[in-house]
Amino acid sequence: MTWLVVGLGNPGPTYAATRHNIGYMVADVLAARMGASFKKHKSGRADVVEGRLAGERVVLGRARSYMNESGGPVSTLAKFYGIDADHVIAIHDELDIDFGMLRVKRGGGDNGHNGLKSIRQSLDTGDFYRVRVGIGRPPGRQDVHDFVLKPYSSTERKDLPTYVEEAADAVESLITVGLEQTQSAFNR
Repeated sequence: MTWLVVGLGNPGPTYAATRHNIGYMVADVLAARMGASFKKHKSGRADVVEGRLAGERVVLGRARSYMNESGGPVSTLAKFYGIDADHVIAIHDELDIDFGMLRVKRGGGDNGHNGLKSIRQSLDTGDFYRVRVGIGRPPGRQDVHDFVLKPYSSTERKDLPTYVEEAADAVESLITVGLEQTQSAFNR
């Protein structure tokens, strides 16, 4: 069975280094591990890498739309490759988890995350896997929207490469050993 692994984020250089684009960053690491580069999908709605990851057949995707419209491209890829929701993994930023922490789960609500909300609506189910990469809450009274669209702090940037690699490891673990073992290894 083929897996669809989707890194959530916003396209373009303006958003590349922001907290909201952690899913794209993890997807870039996974693409490098697959020894390939993203290419525009036939639908024009996403960039993809097709190949093997951790010995399994994987389609790695990044929507070419903004975060809140991620569902259409994810649904299009799932239909195109014949992948059911139970073999979809979304990698996304999570406000309710501190920076440097990960959580892996299957199903659940969108918790106010517009990318997840869009995917739930487009797939007509929330029963897909999530690699939730913590970004923490904004300091003080900073607006959430502004916080997620700002680059990481200089302190966070020092640890970011290790953190992104760990999130990529969690995706590989999920594909190879399943949810329970991955949660035991990565959920802290």
